Amino acid sequence: MSRFRKLSHGILHCQYHFVWFPKYRYRILTELVGQEVESCIRAFVQRFVSEVIELNIQPDHVHLLAMVPPKVSISEFVGTIKGSTAIRVFNKFRHLKHKPYWGNHFWARGYCVDTVRLDAEKIRLYVKYQEEQEKRIER
Repeated sequence: MSRFRKLSHGILHCQYHFVWFPKYRYRILTELVGQEVESCIRAFVQRFVSEVIELNIQPDHVHLLAMVPPKVSISEFVGTIKGSTAIRVFNKFRHLKHKPYWGNHFWARGYCVDTVRLDAEKIRLYVKYQEEQEKRIER
């Protein structure tokens, strides 16, 4: 399989590694909340005609490796995903919205993004096995 994706008038290879976390870095992305966040991210990435290469939901942060076409604004991409997942999580788990530390904000402000170049395989493996690495550190 080629690493390039075809569009109507060109080919591309635009991969990005995103990291963001819940407000105050609370370890809330576990069990049902984490599953809902994962399904929301996968659904909203497809709306941007993008592709999830690797996704890892940790209790206190999210790693997403995605192929995003160059016509999509990265800030709009992340903003839409974070905003839409927050709305869906608060609608499904209403008890979270009433906690005094959440208010109307599920995610912390900002995010980290890096372009993926020749070391794409290393980053993909890093995202895939991040959970195992963190478990070893916590022991």
